[in-house]
Amino acid sequence: MNVPALPIAIAFPADPSLSDLLSALALHGDRALVVTYADRTIRPGFHVTEVKAGSFVTLDCGGNPDSWHETVLQLEDLPANDTTPDYMPVSKFLAILARVGEKVALDREARVTFELGRPGEAMQVMEPEALAIEPGRVVLRLTPRAAICKPRHRGEQAARERAAATACCAPRSGCCG
Repeated sequence: MNVPALPIAIAFPADPSLSDLLSALALHGDRALVVTYADRTIRPGFHVTEVKAGSFVTLDCGGNPDSWHETVLQLEDLPANDTTPDYMPVSKFLAILARVGEKVALDREARVTFELGRPGEAMQVMEPEALAIEPGRVVLRLTPRAAICKPRHRGEQAARERAAATACCAPRSGCCG
C-alpha cells in the first residue's frame, strides 16, 4: 500500500472560504490542531471564543459598491491548563463549527477570517495560508490580512492581466510558432 510521506502541505487559494477550510481539515479529525500566526505557535489551551457570520455592503474610496459574506473565527491564545493540557483535536474544532451552524446560518462559500491573540493584546486579523499534515497533528498557518485600496488593487490586477496577454501575443513570445 502506498502511503504519502508526511508532512503534506496544502496551500489555500486567495480569499479562502469556510468550505476550503472545512474540506482541508475534514480527513484529519484524529490529529491535534496547531495554529501558527505572527511568528507564533498558538498555545495548547487555545479557545474558540466566537464564530461570526457577517454580511457586508460597502462603498470603497473610488465610489464602487461591494458586498460579500464572511465567517470570522475568533480564537483566544491561552496556555495549557488542567482542563486543556493538549491541543484541541481537529474533530472538536469541526464539532464546534457544526454546533454553531445549527444555530447560526454559516455560508460555506463565505470568506473565512481569523481574529486571534493573547489576553491583554490587540487582536490580529488573519486568513488561512496553508495546512501542513504532520504525524499526529495538523498545522494551520495563518497570514495577516493586508489592508488594500480596492480601486488601486483592481487597476494593478488589470494591468498585470493586460501585460500577460500582450506578452503571449508579442512577435518574439514564441507562442505562435
